[in-house]
Amino acid sequence: MTRLDAPHEPAREAPVACDGPRALLLEAREVPLGGVRGMSVHRSLPQRALPMVGAWCFLDRFGPQTARMRVEPHPHIGLQTVTWPFVGEVRHRDAIGSDVVVKRGVLNIMTSGAGISHSEYSVGEDAVPLDALQLWVALPESRRHGERDFERIGDLPVVALDGGATAHVVVGEFAGATSPARMYTPIVGAEVVIPAGVRTRLPLNPEWEYAVVGISGAPTVHAPDPVAVPDLGLLYLGVQRDGVEVTATQDATVFLLGGEPFEDDIVMWWNFVGRTHEEIVAARDAWEAGTDRFGHVVGHGEERIPAPPLPGVRLTRRRRPDSPGR
Repeated sequence: MTRLDAPHEPAREAPVACDGPRALLLEAREVPLGGVRGMSVHRSLPQRALPMVGAWCFLDRFGPQTARMRVEPHPHIGLQTVTWPFVGEVRHRDAIGSDVVVKRGVLNIMTSGAGISHSEYSVGEDAVPLDALQLWVALPESRRHGERDFERIGDLPVVALDGGATAHVVVGEFAGATSPARMYTPIVGAEVVIPAGVRTRLPLNPEWEYAVVGISGAPTVHAPDPVAVPDLGLLYLGVQRDGVEVTATQDATVFLLGGEPFEDDIVMWWNFVGRTHEEIVAARDAWEAGTDRFGHVVGHGEERIPAPPLPGVRLTRRRRPDSPGR
């Protein structure tokens, strides 16, 4: 997934502190994708009030909608892309030769390291039903300059929760289960399904921060006061919680994000996650010059998404107030 909204968001409220329990409900904003007028995404991260949740630094939902997706080759540095589909199929191709169809129940995770490029097309020539999450995970210093990688995992752990609720552990650790996906910071991403009429408890690590993302059914999170989480809403829970209860009046699904507060503040611009203005400029220049830093996406010719112009100011780190673990 590539960012085509303004890479420098206007100033709004200051970032929320990560120093205790919170119950901050945020709305996603709609942005265009890939220059195709008929397709848009809803972006929950980053926001001025919440730049990251653990190592999670970006969250788009493309759908539910009927659309023809054509995202041409584009670059990434310093991150992992995590794609989790709900409806439809998308063809992923990248610079290490991957050519796969992304489909429901299968995790697709691409690690950029120092640089990679990829494309995403919906399957077929016509508009089709599509709905999926794509998220970015910031890579720590120990991995962000490393090799490119791509993995595809269909056999993910499923854990039973109170009241008949279930959770697919997509990445990281949750409720005693661990995903086989290779991650480089303490983290969790889990799809939780709550049947109608159920009250269930999500066990949490008090040293990690968490957010609950509404997918369907508008469940209520008791934090401890009840907060209804609408589809496309994100409820930030902060840290120092050992669990949170969720109720549903109809069948509902949420996606749980969490992890240890990230080791560093990041500079995030367009499709790049770095630490300094100079790193971002160097990556942009390498992409525009067509160097081999990002490789060539299998099955493509010269088509590619050009980098937007840099803003006329120095890029600065996305800073958050000091928090436990940092």
